[in-house]
Amino acid sequence: MEERFGDTPTAPRSGESVTTKPDRVARKARSEPECRFTSLFHLMNAELLRGCFADLRGDAAAGVDRVTKEEYGRNVEANLTALVDRLHRMAYVPQPVRRVFIPKPGSDKLRPLGIPCLEDKIVQAGLASILRAIYEQDFVDGSYGFRPGRGCHDALRALSRAVEAGNIHYLVEADIKGFLDHSSYCSSFHARSSKRPGWESITKIRNPLRFPRRR
Repeated sequence: MEERFGDTPTAPRSGESVTTKPDRVARKARSEPECRFTSLFHLMNAELLRGCFADLRGDAAAGVDRVTKEEYGRNVEANLTALVDRLHRMAYVPQPVRRVFIPKPGSDKLRPLGIPCLEDKIVQAGLASILRAIYEQDFVDGSYGFRPGRGCHDALRALSRAVEAGNIHYLVEADIKGFLDHSSYCSSFHARSSKRPGWESITKIRNPLRFPRRR
């Protein structure tokens, strides 16, 4: 089944808060696992993006356009209105990501860091909230990484309970060296994405991240 969100109106229906849209998406994804979501940009409107803007750090480094949160906020309503219009017309195009290198703790190597433009950060945060609502339904209970309401301490507590209660003889910690430096995308994510969200929306976000511009 394919769920078309392209006709989702900018204004909420029946007094529904826009912030409940990710909740509606989550309920849909949970009740219909085979449902495919399309036109995710149409779920984003000024209210959702306004909240994403408010959550951004004010002292964060600027992207290639050098626009800061303070500067964008001087005319935030007009800026968000124009951004929503571009999103709904599928005319939104992310700017290149500024690449800088920062020291890697415990090593003499440098770690690459991509710094998106502020407006792209807003869109990424809005899209992340929608994708989180979709994919959170697919995670198993033993998954803790980068999930809302969960963290490394929760994983350690679960591990401690399993070790103390079970017949455990070995603990293995593994890390793939430079995985994100050499992999353009995760195959499992690609498989789920082609099944779940609109791939066109995600591609627009991914492209500038794959080929960042140096400072």
